Amino acid sequence: MTKTGQPAPDFTLPATGGQAITLSELKGSNVVLYFYPRDNTPGCTKEGQAFRDHFAEFEKLNTVILGISRDSLKTHENFKAKHQFPFELLSDSDETVCKLYDVIKEKNMYGKKVMGIERSTFLIDQEGILRQEWRKVKVAGHVEEVLEAVRVI
Repeated sequence: MTKTGQPAPDFTLPATGGQAITLSELKGSNVVLYFYPRDNTPGCTKEGQAFRDHFAEFEKLNTVILGISRDSLKTHENFKAKHQFPFELLSDSDETVCKLYDVIKEKNMYGKKVMGIERSTFLIDQEGILRQEWRKVKVAGHVEEVLEAVRVI
């Protein structure tokens, strides 16, 4: 379970670009982990595009951006290429990392109860400490809020 001020739960996941990413290997950089429900849906596309559009600002602040969903690497590769995302997307098809960060929640889809990813973002500092988390994220203005939080850590 995540807790602000504590070390962020470590993981290794397959990522776009034919690589595996291990969180603990990113020490020395800030990391923004953003969990999103599904590739190629309107809200997830807008969120990814906002991170893309502010990518250079995050980079200047020594910050790595990683998007995580349950989608396959193939779907991720297409989504990343289509929208020219300059950051990697990670596939958590068995929900291991989603459960570590407690983002799998009951949602209402067209009147049916389903379990899915609740849009959430986590800011981890250069020492691997979880500094801030955002749950039930609304896309509008979110990336700017995350960027401001990175500026002050």
